[in-house]
Amino acid sequence: MPLLVLLCLLVFVAGFVDAIAGGGGLISLPAYFAAGLPPHAALATNKFSGFMGTLTATARYAASGKIHWRLGLAAALGAAGGAAAGARIVLHLTPAAVHTAVLVLVPAALVVLLLRDRLARRRAAPASRPALARALVVGLVVGAWDGFFGPGTGTFLTIAFAAWLGLDLLTAAGNARLANLASNAGSLAVFLASGAVLFPLALYTAAAGVAGNLLGARLALRRGERLVKPFLVGVLVLLFAEVLRRRFLA
Repeated sequence: MPLLVLLCLLVFVAGFVDAIAGGGGLISLPAYFAAGLPPHAALATNKFSGFMGTLTATARYAASGKIHWRLGLAAALGAAGGAAAGARIVLHLTPAAVHTAVLVLVPAALVVLLLRDRLARRRAAPASRPALARALVVGLVVGAWDGFFGPGTGTFLTIAFAAWLGLDLLTAAGNARLANLASNAGSLAVFLASGAVLFPLALYTAAAGVAGNLLGARLALRRGERLVKPFLVGVLVLLFAEVLRRRFLA
């Protein structure tokens, strides 16, 4: 029982972080492994709890009007296809290649975020054809990332929506939840069909994840960029450190 409580607490924290800036998997997935779950069961159960939490956060952002629906749905469509493609790509890549890609992309994303001080003050991009095309590309590229690596997907989506599509950080975070929901749906369906999700454990951790996402989304909507931007930076630093550990110390 103490182990279950600790696991649920960590998934709660992961959901809280994920609703604000993405990257919750950097906390929840190691927690499942530490609890002794086999790799496939850990991945599947983490995906279930993460999906339920993201669904909750998406609904919360939507209810507050912080989703640009045409851009978000275009990105979601791209993310669904990109995740499927990414799952295929990873079969042909070595772990070292994936880690190298992360070590290049994370500092680049951090620089973009830190140098774009006016992100939250820019008006939302119009739903023109070029903007919709860019949203589709964002979904495809970051969805592929989700398919072959996973952690940091919501973070990269948030930065892309803000830096390339002109959304303020809060609306970018809402759109990121929607696109991330789509990229997760396909892989979760596969896990459910294969019976890899461990029930009833998944129900307990999903409840914790939902609670964390609700709190995180509520605070993000209340405090805006003052909360979202530092969390984005923190998740990027954590992701970079984790990949360095895997690449050189594991």
